Amino acid sequence: MKKADVKVGAIVGAKSEEELKKPFQGKVEKIYENSALLAITSYDPVDTTAISDLNNKIVVNFKNLKTARAAKNSKTASTNEVKIEKIDKKNDDKKEADKK
Repeated sequence: MKKADVKVGAIVGAKSEEELKKPFQGKVEKIYENSALLAITSYDPVDTTAISDLNNKIVVNFKNLKTARAAKNSKTASTNEVKIEKIDKKNDDKKEADKK
């Protein structure tokens, strides 16, 4: 794949000769001169430990990227998205008072 073909947010297929044994898929988070930072989204269960060690991210050279297609026997990585909600303290206090 060429740098011009890679867009931030795109899902791409990739392989890493050093870190992972099997091909994987990832979402492009950042583009560098000759490579891209990927958040790993789908991978082979064989690579579970390595993916965990990498914190679900890896930098891959453009020559090792391909357009994504559905992977066979793949495992979906959990994303670390945290949802924060504000709790209305007044309503909590009223609920506690109603229970008593």
